[in-house]
Amino acid sequence: MLKIAVIAHDGKKADMVAFIMKRLDFFKNNQIIATGTTGTHIEHAGIEVIKKKSGPLGGDAQIASMIAEGEIDGVVFFVDPLAVHPHIVDVNMLLRVCNVYNIPLATNYATASLLIEGFKNKKL
Repeated sequence: MLKIAVIAHDGKKADMVAFIMKRLDFFKNNQIIATGTTGTHIEHAGIEVIKKKSGPLGGDAQIASMIAEGEIDGVVFFVDPLAVHPHIVDVNMLLRVCNVYNIPLATNYATASLLIEGFKNKKL
């Protein structure tokens, strides 16, 4: 079972839920870890998720810690490039930790689709 962290900026949360719903077979057979508000949106769609704190309240840091401990296999982080994010330092830290630990990271829908296909085909 893979552990996939999912995070979405406010303007991308609906996209994240749609992304997961379209790939429900994959996500039901693996574990989803999400930041708080993103996780709540996913729960409202009837999908089981392990929620951490909201990103601005430390959720990004909690997921980064899990990456450093070897507990996360991949990250899907739908970034809204057109919005201002007061906790950008936390976002950058999470992206850096993914790179330090060589964790597959997708920051948009198209790349996330390829990432999940790679996991399904066991090529990652």
